[in-house]
Amino acid sequence: MDNPHKETARAKEEEALQDRGMVMPWADVSKVLGAQLISFQEPRGSIPAACSSVCIDSRQVAEGALFVALIGTVQDGHRYVGAAFAAGAMAAMVARSRFEDPALDLVYQAREAQGLLVVVEDTLQGLQRIAACYLARFPALLRIGITGSSGKTTTKEIAAAIIGRERAVVMNQGNLNSETGLPLSVFKVRPHHQVGIFEMGMNRVGEIGELAQVLKPHIALITNIGSAHMGILGSKQAIAQEKKRIFSAFSGNETALIPEDEPYRDFLAEGIKGTVCFYGSQSCRALTDLQDRGLEGIDLRWEAIPVHCRLAGKHTIRNLLAALAIAREVSVSSKAIREGLESVQPLFGRSEILRGPVTVIRDCYNANPESMQQAIEFCDGLDWQGRRIYVIGSMLELGSASLEAHAAIGRVLAASKADWIGFLGSETRWAVAALEQALRETGQEAAGRVGFSYTDSLSSLSQVLAAQIRPGDMVLLKGSRACGLEALTEVVMGAHGVRADERVEGGV
Repeated sequence: MDNPHKETARAKEEEALQDRGMVMPWADVSKVLGAQLISFQEPRGSIPAACSSVCIDSRQVAEGALFVALIGTVQDGHRYVGAAFAAGAMAAMVARSRFEDPALDLVYQAREAQGLLVVVEDTLQGLQRIAACYLARFPALLRIGITGSSGKTTTKEIAAAIIGRERAVVMNQGNLNSETGLPLSVFKVRPHHQVGIFEMGMNRVGEIGELAQVLKPHIALITNIGSAHMGILGSKQAIAQEKKRIFSAFSGNETALIPEDEPYRDFLAEGIKGTVCFYGSQSCRALTDLQDRGLEGIDLRWEAIPVHCRLAGKHTIRNLLAALAIAREVSVSSKAIREGLESVQPLFGRSEILRGPVTVIRDCYNANPESMQQAIEFCDGLDWQGRRIYVIGSMLELGSASLEAHAAIGRVLAASKADWIGFLGSETRWAVAALEQALRETGQEAAGRVGFSYTDSLSSLSQVLAAQIRPGDMVLLKGSRACGLEALTEVVMGAHGVRADERVEGGV
């Protein structure tokens, strides 16, 4: 029989560890993973009570951390186990295949550091399983999951701003929503948190289902089904199938939130074990009198009371409706909704509006055909007296759909109000070809209505753009994250003596 005094002491020790930020008792790690624990700690072979944190980057190791050595396509974390121990890691989770590799000599590195090795078959699965185990230690936490082709981060931020007015909220930082980002994010949960709001992204088939098993959301929302990741999944039907897996961990008491106007609505709702609710403008009667104020944001009424939201653009309304659907499920007050909507600020690279002699709309954190067209339409719709300059970067991860998707954007640009367009990235050559053809067909080419430049070099574009810009211009920076268009911000604004960080005023 277990000693009750020993169990009480262990419970007190774990509570004290939590208060100091310690997150995962080794007894739980060993049990959930079925891992082999090899300890070189003093006294010889002893197992510490818990680790302080979990990380996958040896440069971010904190004292007492568990370093998880992941095997990537370029880097192998097992090469950095020694560096992690040197930085203060208490333990390293390693794959059995690497543990048995004499070239790595992981036992020697652990012995030198008097550390602990946690040997598992697959370190990614190990990370995800201990994250799920860790979350299970907080049964009172209301877990909310958000996925979709676009709008995940903005929806999460709005929902957190609203719910956070009345409850203690924890969420992913930025867009840490991947197979590793989500598990690492859940280790931020602490006993005082009441609601966890986590976005879930994907870069491969099956990833959303894995993340659903980690989070096991009580409320799960899909923002939309778009063309993002078409190159990975091949079709919108396949994308819908993958996003639907956010509901795969439902047991019957959970709630699925699906856009009422989503073309795949019925498919997404079919066979869900739980309550299905459709959200949108038709079902949100409390939200009225929406007025697009351009760069100033959106005015609206919530239950007849005026509210101003600094996030701009008509497409932002979809994110507002999604966040409000979550807020209603959580049952926060109308006061919290109003205050939350008014407090929301744009995130870096997500349609920030930077004002100065030149106004920059920086929307370069991600791009897909839908968000690209929305950004162009937003800029076209502004009451702007100066020139419109659109800098367009490649839309990545579109696979076989990339050629036509970029050509379609070229045709949109030909009909836009742009005065000059800068194209960056090899994929945008298809947009350039479509733009030129459309201008010829409409007779605009001879008139020289719009100028444009194409390059595959960011530095070359910087030089061309710097020569183009003059006071009074509005510049849109829109492209996939890998294009690095944010580097052009200082090129545009710095030329006129305005630092970008002094001029963040709103967001699309």
